[in-house]
Amino acid sequence: MKLAIVRVRGRRNMTPKIGRTLEMLNLHRTNQCVVMEDSPPIRGMLQLCKDYLAFGPISEGTLSALMKKRGEKGGRMLSEIMEEGEISEAAKKVMHGEKLENFSDRVFRLHPPRKGFRDIKRPVAQGGDLGWREDMDALVKRMM
Repeated sequence: MKLAIVRVRGRRNMTPKIGRTLEMLNLHRTNQCVVMEDSPPIRGMLQLCKDYLAFGPISEGTLSALMKKRGEKGGRMLSEIMEEGEISEAAKKVMHGEKLENFSDRVFRLHPPRKGFRDIKRPVAQGGDLGWREDMDALVKRMM
């Protein structure tokens, strides 16, 4: 299973340990997204940084749309380099175990979500946007 991880909050009052962990996740700025394989080490890093991130499973269709619209490779948009069918095939390969770095840069630069975040200081269970989300596809689509 692939996870989409979006940095929601900035670095104000952040502890150095959390800052280093976010750097290891390649999330240097707000509204950046990475797609990673779900594994125990990644889950531990997400648990540590849960107050700064929104994360959850991503579907193949959303990953394909994300690569088409916001994907870059070496400073050029993927839509300029590859055709639409090739991007869909690449997304399918990424979902089935191949590395994203073979097709695209690791980090997707996103916009703030349309209609805004609900609350960036509360977890999803309390009506906010932080932490584990089952509807991560909806948030990523609003941010493309």
